Amino acid sequence: MNTTAATRLTNWLLLGLMVAAASFGYLLRPNNWLGEQRAAFQMEEQIPRQFGDWRELPQNNTLIINPQLATQLKEIYTSTLSRIYVNSAGATVMLSIAYGTNQSRDLQVHRPEVCYSSQGFQIMSTEKSQLKLSDRSIPSMRLVAKMGARNEPITYWVRIGEKLVRGNLEQGLARVRYGLKGDIPDGLLFRVSSISDNSQSAFEAQNKFVQDLMASLPLDSKSYLLGADAL
Repeated sequence: MNTTAATRLTNWLLLGLMVAAASFGYLLRPNNWLGEQRAAFQMEEQIPRQFGDWRELPQNNTLIINPQLATQLKEIYTSTLSRIYVNSAGATVMLSIAYGTNQSRDLQVHRPEVCYSSQGFQIMSTEKSQLKLSDRSIPSMRLVAKMGARNEPITYWVRIGEKLVRGNLEQGLARVRYGLKGDIPDGLLFRVSSISDNSQSAFEAQNKFVQDLMASLPLDSKSYLLGADAL
């Protein structure tokens, strides 16, 4: 076989491999949207404005800072909720929930330590924790973000599909596991924070807030926020 014929054969073989790889990749591409199988959840109506010892305060934009730009929120999330609550002792908790139907890499839920840093906050500490509910503990994250005189302890968790994940590695692994089954998971970020120089006291108030909120919700609402695997 002359050189020209060998080159032509090699090119055809490479083309064939590329077509086969593209076809194989297409067949393996996730196409089962798990979010479409989840019951509709209207956060404004289904997250109570008053429960336990907590009641909603009128919105104060000087308190709630969403560390993501409005354009990013529209691109990444299907629905969001931001509220401020206070209890009879005067403890204030800011609640933020963001839900997205598509957890591909480009549109995945953004973790607060990344978003706060991008908006000029300094992350003073971050740790994995277990948030105590009445009948279970749920994996969550705690961090303290600071900008000038503003000290903001934060508790949050991320749900990918039916799983709660902590950190970028767990989040990525959950997305890949779903993808290998042909599934595109939905995702949710649940965040509570407070403006306080006493981080430990703020974390305790946030834990109590989440306990009381979960106690007030029906099972389907808990599943939406926590995922079935945590129930």
